Amino acid sequence: VSERCGQVPENWLVDGGYPGHGQVDAVADNTTVYAPVPKARNSEVDIHQPKPKDSPAVAQWRQRMGSDEAKIIYKRRASTAECVNALARNRGLNRLRVRGLKKVKAVALLFALAHNLMRTVTLAPHLVGIGTGTSVVPQIAG
Repeated sequence: VSERCGQVPENWLVDGGYPGHGQVDAVADNTTVYAPVPKARNSEVDIHQPKPKDSPAVAQWRQRMGSDEAKIIYKRRASTAECVNALARNRGLNRLRVRGLKKVKAVALLFALAHNLMRTVTLAPHLVGIGTGTSVVPQIAG
């Protein structure tokens, strides 16, 4: 991300099950990771308390995710990223049926364009000429 964007994110919200301890350690100096801590095998264990083998960064992550503030921040993620992901899946973007970076980028950009246009029609139909003036859809006499 830093190579592509020229900067590192201050905060990073990550899907559950994806952050590994090594990854949390690797970004700890520059980025605050918000990701759910996996459930413990033993239900009596507090997952937000550091374990003896945890690095300082992983221990901080565990404790951070136990705070009310982190839970609120992570909960906001569902109303932003998850909505777009769900809409893409509902529109058929379950698998990329192309190979190669250029083709994958093309498919992703087409889905992004379609998503943005559909959201515009829903949220601001007047921007695309819907709901203004005479309808362009012919009326069928019946």
